[in-house]
Amino acid sequence: MIIEQIYTGCLSQGSYYIESNGEAAVIDPLREFKPYLEKANKNNSVIKYIFETHFHADFVSGHITLSKKTNAQIVFGPTAKTRFKTIIAKDQEEFEIGEIIIKVLHTPGHTLESTTYLLRHKNKDIAIFSGDTLFLGDVGRPDLAQKNENYTKEDLAAILYESLRKKIMPLSNDVIVYPAHGAGSACGKNLSKETVGTLGEQKRTNYALRSDMTKEEFIKEVTDGLLPPPKYFPLNVKMNKNGYEDIDKIIHNATKPLNPEEFERIATQTNAIVLDVRDQNDFAKAHIPQSIFIGIDGNFAPWVGTLIGDITQPILLITPEGREEEAVTRLARVGFDNALGYLKGGVDFWIKEGKPIDTVEGVSANEFEKIFKKEKKIIFDVRKTNEYDSEHIKKSKNTPLDFINVHMKEFFIENTFYLHCAGGYRSMIAASILKSRGVHNFVDINGGFNEIKKTRINLI
Repeated sequence: MIIEQIYTGCLSQGSYYIESNGEAAVIDPLREFKPYLEKANKNNSVIKYIFETHFHADFVSGHITLSKKTNAQIVFGPTAKTRFKTIIAKDQEEFEIGEIIIKVLHTPGHTLESTTYLLRHKNKDIAIFSGDTLFLGDVGRPDLAQKNENYTKEDLAAILYESLRKKIMPLSNDVIVYPAHGAGSACGKNLSKETVGTLGEQKRTNYALRSDMTKEEFIKEVTDGLLPPPKYFPLNVKMNKNGYEDIDKIIHNATKPLNPEEFERIATQTNAIVLDVRDQNDFAKAHIPQSIFIGIDGNFAPWVGTLIGDITQPILLITPEGREEEAVTRLARVGFDNALGYLKGGVDFWIKEGKPIDTVEGVSANEFEKIFKKEKKIIFDVRKTNEYDSEHIKKSKNTPLDFINVHMKEFFIENTFYLHCAGGYRSMIAASILKSRGVHNFVDINGGFNEIKKTRINLI
């Protein structure tokens, strides 16, 4: 028996490949299907089933394309409705893969169709694949299905409470927990950095599994402090329910090299966003005016989804050389299928052709300390609220990048202001957005709060 977790750090997402006696199953696959085919082919196995724990909101699953390539049957839990051929499993229904059994445990609450899959071998419970029902350290947020299902987040939290206590908590402590997400996902509030654990550990440490917790206490704790979900979430749900283009076609259409004239013409004709995914320092030194920076070496796809939001938005790419396909693939993971091509030769060729560029002014933390001592400056801190609350520069303003549009009016001031995040990645994204809106009177603090803490600037 093989159980392999395929973890994608950019999405904080875990999919699973399971194999027994020449048969295999995949749980919550990524959109790029080839790694699953390679694993099965390597062991001369046949992928028999593709299990989906729920309609994912934060990424586009690979279930449809993988099913086309393998003839494997797609399985969803009770109440799911799709526009493609699917097995809608019954609660407690069992599926055989070689010598193992996958048992369906309907665990609604995160969404109404949410399902946990229990893996059994020789009549023993081995592991659960809990999707967004149970994470390590947390449970799935109960507010993502309410708009379309006429449920409040409190209604779904109450349903989740029952699911956990009736379906999951009665299982043995030695059962392994394989969740769909780890720390960094917007599908929960306090997810652990660990991606595999045991149910016994979760019963001891996960606040949501306290044995003495009342339903009312659970509802309050699970719903307290929930931030609005990113705008692209419902659009990804729709794709996972209704279908989408094969990723090979998306990659073929989007990896077209464009010279500067073609690039400019398409940008004008389509109103495309110019998305620069290079290193933040390269962007600061030289970039195309009004382009948006979201670096490919950070949490690229989630930030694209959060800040651009509309998955139908045409996109033109500026990438590090040789990483064009990677950028397109990672955009497709969150449903952005409308990339139109990339700038051949990058910014260097753009400059060589005499095209205009812009820069982002920056200072080191030590330089900023000297400036700050002479005269107190206006400082915008674009970290998350919990980061800011933990420690920040006195009188700095917290304008989290996630909600920069809400704070946009605050940036339109005459005086020069300073901008920082934790390490520089998010503040450069903010800088690019501000410049695209006509705000240029700011300076980025290089290295962000990590470097500021090494100075003698007073923090609170």
